Formats: sequence, C-alpha cells, structure tokens
Amino acid sequence: MARKSRTKTPPSSAPSPSVQPPPPPVKPEPQSGTTIDGLTVDDLRDIFRRLSLADLLRAALACRRWRRVAARCLPRSPPLLGYFFHPVNPHPPPPMKPKPAHYDAMFAPLDASSPRLSLDFAPEASRFGLYDCHQGLLLLEPDVAVPKSIIPRILVLDPATRRSVLLPPPPRDTVPDDRRWRSSRYYIGSALLSRAHPSKLCFEAICFAIDDGHPRAWVASVDDGDCSWRALPRDEKVAVDFDPHWFKRRCVHAAGKMYWHICHSGRVLTLDPATLRFSYLLAPGGVSSFRVGETPVDGRLCMLIEDSESSQLELWVRGEGRWSDNGWLLERELMSMRVVWEAVPGLPNGHDTEDLERLGQRHGRGAHRQGLHPDLWIRPLLA
Repeated sequence: MARKSRTKTPPSSAPSPSVQPPPPPVKPEPQSGTTIDGLTVDDLRDIFRRLSLADLLRAALACRRWRRVAARCLPRSPPLLGYFFHPVNPHPPPPMKPKPAHYDAMFAPLDASSPRLSLDFAPEASRFGLYDCHQGLLLLEPDVAVPKSIIPRILVLDPATRRSVLLPPPPRDTVPDDRRWRSSRYYIGSALLSRAHPSKLCFEAICFAIDDGHPRAWVASVDDGDCSWRALPRDEKVAVDFDPHWFKRRCVHAAGKMYWHICHSGRVLTLDPATLRFSYLLAPGGVSSFRVGETPVDGRLCMLIEDSESSQLELWVRGEGRWSDNGWLLERELMSMRVVWEAVPGLPNGHDTEDLERLGQRHGRGAHRQGLHPDLWIRPLLA
C-alpha cells in the first residue's frame, strides 16, 4: 500500500492574530524655555548677586557648579546695615538762608532685618559731629569751633558693642620743636586708619594738619581704651601751595586708600595707609567738579564727574588705555544733572562746583555707613 506523501506548508508571513506589533517609539515633546542646567555662568552670577547673603550661602550648597559661582559673588565688604547721619532742615527758597541747627546723629536701618543701632550709650555724642566711619567704628569731632592750630579731641564709637573712647589731643612733645610749627599749623581733619579686631576696641586713627606748606600726620594707637600718639615727619615731597581752607575735612575711604577732596581743584590729596605717605591724585584734565569713590560690585576706584558742557553725570574708573586721561577711563554716562536738580529739592540749578557735595548732603549731611564707605551718595547713584 502506497504511502501518502506529506508536504510542508511554508510558514505564512502574516502575523498571528494573538501577537501584537510593538508600539512606535514616543518622541519627547520639545520643552519650552530654559532649564536651570541650561543657565550660563554669567546668568547664574547675575541671579546670585541679587540674593541676600543668607540665600547666597544656601544656593552654594546645591552643587559644585553653583558653589564656584557663588564664591565669586560674595561681597568684598561687610554687609550694609544702614546709615548714620545728622538730620538737616529743608532748604528755604532763595534768597533766604537756612538757619544753622545741630541735630544728634541718627541711624536709618536699610531694611526690617537690620538691627536698630543708636548712640544713646554715649551721651557726649550730642556735642560732636560725624566725620568718618570705617570697619564698624564711628569717628566724631567737636561741633564747637576751635583755632585751626589746635588739634581737637576725637570721640570714637562702636555702635555694635556700645563702647566708646574719647581720645585726647596729641601731646606737644610728639613733634620735636613743636613751637616752631605751631604758628603756621592748619588742622584739616581726622579719620579711622585700621582696626585690629572687630570684637575689641583696638584701632588706629589718624589726624593731619598742614605745617608750613606740607602735610604732617599724627597716628593714635588705641588698645581697649589706652591711647598713645606718635607724630610723623612732614611730607616734604607734597607741597600745599594753596589756602588749606579749601580742603574738605571729611575723608573718603576707597579702594584701600584715603582721600581728601579740595574745593575748585582738579586733584585730591591721597594717603596710603600702608606707607603713611601723602600724594596727589589728578582727575581727568579740566575737571574740578567730581567725587572719588569705589564701584559697589568690584571695589574699583572711580570718580563721579559732572561734565560742564553736557551736564551729564559720568562714571570714570582707573585704567590705562588709548583714551585714558590722567589714568582714568570713561566707563559710562549715568544721568543728566538736570534730572538730579529736579529730583532733589533745594539743590541749586546751575553749574556750581559744589553741586555734587550738596547732592551728598541731601542724602544726609555727614551721613556714614556702618562699617562701609563714608560717602553715601555714590552707591545709590550706581545701583
């Protein structure tokens, strides 16, 4: 009996009804905007600079990249707590002159989180006026007029620890043959030089006068209330060939040095705290209406200058370049002085060399920062 041949049926290419094909891959939807990881270093730096110190420290804990960026945004100087200033009366309309009045120094906190400081722990401060603020200390001089050949007493206060010390004038024997120079001496002012420790009343202060046409400085070293004075030789390399009356008595701390402005002059007197040597710093050529300060972000030495032709308020910084003028470079124009004259009541409308000084007075005459630069008005204009 013959066998039936078996033939194999080729497998069908059609899928089995029980097997489903794999689903197509899902394409990710395009995201709108930029993620945090996509921010550049410059973007992060701009954001971090707007944070408070506490928030900046919290951001630094996020990752190593943020820590590196946050380290570059730490403030170069202690945080700003507020302002010490002497209140002034509003200026009456011309030709009336303001009546002289003295008000005790007050503290204006920067925000609600700032401590409420006062000078009520030093009742004698009511007889003194603010002249300098540096590294958390206030320096005051008597309000009563004294002969210019006499160096007055100096009151130094620490509002944070509520301590004070009254420095006597330098003894006459600190200067050899002091009687020879006393007849030609013209006292200019005093300032805080350095501080040894923020929690102790240990510091150095300086006062200087013009002795026969050359500056001479006295340095007071204070250690927990004990004061000792030493006199420095006259700086004969610096000649004061004008009436010392034109010196501004208040010192400006900026970029690690100390400056005294001179009215109607294109230069300022500079003191290097490291060498205790005087010198002159020239402003850009032909400029006599300016103020020295430092930029708030990186602490560079700068000048605010009023251009006499365009009435523009300009920011100049130190630097050498093709267009530098006496070592200054024009960085940018800030605003028109006409805007300032309209915004600040009582400020004269005109090209007066004292306009910038009056502008500073309107922000608070003799105003000082707690632990920071004493000239208030530079930082608000640059903000």
